[in-house]
Amino acid sequence: MRMAQVSVDLVIDVVCPWCWLGARYWDQARALTPEIEVETVLRPFQLDASVPASGIAYRDYMAKKIGPEETGRWRAMREHLQAAGPEVGIVFNFDSIALRPNTLNAHRLIRWARGQGRGAAMAEAVFKAFFEDLRDINDAATLADLAGEVGLDPAIIAELLATDRDADAVVKEERFYRSLGVQGVPLFIFNGRFAVSGAEAPEVLADAIRKAAEHPAQTAQQH
Repeated sequence: MRMAQVSVDLVIDVVCPWCWLGARYWDQARALTPEIEVETVLRPFQLDASVPASGIAYRDYMAKKIGPEETGRWRAMREHLQAAGPEVGIVFNFDSIALRPNTLNAHRLIRWARGQGRGAAMAEAVFKAFFEDLRDINDAATLADLAGEVGLDPAIIAELLATDRDADAVVKEERFYRSLGVQGVPLFIFNGRFAVSGAEAPEVLADAIRKAAEHPAQTAQQH
């Protein structure tokens, strides 16, 4: 009997802690559905493309976006993530993050890694670099180093990052998802038919995989 197949577009931004958590939950969900062949394609989404290349002070940025820490919303979100993270091997060092970077270059890098079958590994390396290792993930040298960690040629990546190669392609891809009404990430789009939003539990995502396996993929997807 032929194994059921599911195609999933996973829309993320690499400065989104929920996206890292969601990616780990996704790995667990796939482990819960070994009878289904799942193709995952990472898709770019810049939560704030207006952030300059030099970055913005992280605390100031977060305070502007979700309110000062003393209001409780930021603290509650952070405490939830810091509690959930270790359960899936994630460390969030929110207190020590200096800059909120622009993520276009990181998405270009993931796109190139995706073409070599290393997209997920590349995204994981970028998440870890930002949230755990406190590195500037818009810095070309940092991104080249990370590329080397997952098996890409860091010299070639450095050369590409010195150009605007594929910047328009990343923006075009992101605009496609915005045109569908996407406003937040992570977002899991199953077979181009239905979506699950947020870092849902592995069991929820596994159920979505099983549901998608019963419905053939639509062909009109953005690639």
